[in-house]
Amino acid sequence: TACARRAPVPFPTQWEPPAIARPPKRLSRAVGRAMQAHGMLRDGDRVLLGLSGGKDSLCLLHILLDLQRRAPVQFELRVATVDPEAEGYDPSPLGAYVEALGVPCTLERGAIVATAERVQPTSICAFCSRLRRGLLYGAAEREGCTVLALAHHLDDLAESFLMSSFCNGRLSTMKAHYTPRGHPGLRVARPLCYAREGDLRAFAEAARLPVVSDNCPACFEAPLERARVKRLLASQEQEHPALFSNLSRAMEPLLRAQLSADGEDDSDEEL
Repeated sequence: TACARRAPVPFPTQWEPPAIARPPKRLSRAVGRAMQAHGMLRDGDRVLLGLSGGKDSLCLLHILLDLQRRAPVQFELRVATVDPEAEGYDPSPLGAYVEALGVPCTLERGAIVATAERVQPTSICAFCSRLRRGLLYGAAEREGCTVLALAHHLDDLAESFLMSSFCNGRLSTMKAHYTPRGHPGLRVARPLCYAREGDLRAFAEAARLPVVSDNCPACFEAPLERARVKRLLASQEQEHPALFSNLSRAMEPLLRAQLSADGEDDSDEEL
C-alpha cells in the first residue's frame, strides 16, 4: 500500500513528572476480559511491551502497570522501542519517560527503512511490520521475557478483518494470543483486543500522556488502504451502533484460528 511521506513528528523531550495513570473501568474490564478469555498472563511471566510512542502503546503501558498492582498473578514488565534508523526519527526520549515510571527500557536499532527502500516491497507497511516484529522477538528472548505485549485494539482487528476479506479473499485478522513460529519460549499477546480506540484516545488525553500521534518511521502517514477502511467502519457505525460489538463476536473464532499442531502461529502480518 502506498504511503505519502512527510516530515516526522518529534518525540517529546519534556513532560510532567510521570505517575502511573489509573485506566477507566471500561478499559480495565476490556483488558481483563481479554486476559481471562485467552489466558494471556501466567504467574511469573516476564512481559515485554512493544512501545512506539503512540497513544495505544502508551495507554497499554499504564494499564499493565496498574494491573501489576492488583492482578492475582505476579508478572514483571519491561519495554522495548524500535529505532528503524530513519532520518529525523529519534525515539530515544521515550526511554527516559519509561524509566521514570520505574520500568526497564531498551532501544532496538535496525536499518528497517533503508532495507525497505532497497527491497521496494509491495506493501511497505507489512514489510516493516515483519522486520520490526523480528527485532522485538530478539529483544524479548535476550531479556528472558515470556510474553511480548502488542497494543492493537478492537478497531485495528476489525480493519484487518475487512482488509483481509476485501483484498485477499481470506477470513483473517490479528490473533489475540499465540506462540510465534521458531520462538517456542515466547507468547505474543494483544491485551487490547476488546478495547475501542476511542476509549484509548480519551484515556491518553485525560492522563496527559506524551503521545506522538503520527510516528510511522517509513511514511509518517497512516497507510491509505487502512485509512479508507477506518472511514468505512466509522460511517457504518453511525448507521449500526452495535457494529463493533457484532464484529467482535464474528471475529472471535479467528482470534484463535490458524494454529499449527504444536500451537504456533506466524500468520500475523501487521504490527
